[in-house]
Amino acid sequence: MSRHRVVIALGLSQTLAWGSSFYLPALLIGPMAQGVGLSEPTVWAVFSGSLAISAVTGPRAGARIDRWGGRQVLMGTNLIFALGLALLALAQGPLGLCAAWLLLGIGMGAGLYDAAFATLARLYGSEARSAITGITLIAGFASTVGWPLTAALEHSLGWRGACWAWAALHLLIGLPLNASLPRARPAHDVEAVPQAAGSPSAAKTPEPTAPASPLTVALLAWVFAVVAFTSTALAAHLPGLLALQGVSAAGVVLAGSLIGPAQVAARLLEFGVLRRLHPLVSGRVAACMHPLAATLLMLLGAPAAAGFALLHGAGNGVLTITRGTLPLALFGAAGYGQRQGWLMLPGRLTAALAPWSFGVLLAGLGTQVLWVSAGLGLSAVLALMAIQPRTSEGS
Repeated sequence: MSRHRVVIALGLSQTLAWGSSFYLPALLIGPMAQGVGLSEPTVWAVFSGSLAISAVTGPRAGARIDRWGGRQVLMGTNLIFALGLALLALAQGPLGLCAAWLLLGIGMGAGLYDAAFATLARLYGSEARSAITGITLIAGFASTVGWPLTAALEHSLGWRGACWAWAALHLLIGLPLNASLPRARPAHDVEAVPQAAGSPSAAKTPEPTAPASPLTVALLAWVFAVVAFTSTALAAHLPGLLALQGVSAAGVVLAGSLIGPAQVAARLLEFGVLRRLHPLVSGRVAACMHPLAATLLMLLGAPAAAGFALLHGAGNGVLTITRGTLPLALFGAAGYGQRQGWLMLPGRLTAALAPWSFGVLLAGLGTQVLWVSAGLGLSAVLALMAIQPRTSEGS
């Protein structure tokens, strides 16, 4: 199977996975809460719990991908997503709702970007960077596709019918897409069995990893945690934040609509120009975008809303790629999946807490909360500046 076909298959399956899990509550939270007899904040809390479950699932799933490749793991997540969505459609109260989101949390931990990145690292080793960028280009439209589809399904079938439809899509589309991925030889077999150069499963045992400095690991984990917190917080609170800044309702809609295209445009830039640079360089530039955007919005007010959305979206778009490519460049492909799971664990936990904690800060500080997010973003820039390229780590 050619690399382009692998990227397309993974990109489409990731679009389905994101649209049917992470982006689902945004449109179904109201009818879902009413259907199970709970308040919306309580359902959001259950969703946050599922994100925490995804955090602790990640390292184990990554280790399995390191050993066996991603095909089996990702196919398994299609079944988990389908079962979780079916349970969600059947939920009549808190117990059923929690059981459904528990399964969906496991699916998110083992089936979203980090698992896809690990799958590509297992197949292509240190040459996986362009493939990682490719799947984020496709799956970057997950909300663009997922939200209208969820809205249409809920309108015609109700929220329970929408969940059933997403479950069916995992079985009818997601499962075959992931089943089409190349098989990677088990890691313990690859060393002993010669393989044709250039074959997908010639991922071989990935090249020796560079020493993982504890300081570098800690700095990377901090960067990814900051990025996860900021992006998740703004995804939940951007309309309210801009409204407090004096932006009109039409301006809020316009600004929100610019984030997705900005992310995709930045990823195209990464795919074309920035891929010639070390991921540290593109990561440092991208990490500057949110602090700059927040400063402009605080200084200029409502007229800077569109610029804020473009800068924030562009930075977030590249940083999504950086979280996959930078650990690969610094440490190599050996043990990538498990290491990625641990690196992203703090980020997934901060993402779980972000909607609530940022909301508390927004209520207490108003628009001044942007100085908090800008400060966190600046700390991520400084952390990336302190990290040295792999050649400086003795590799």
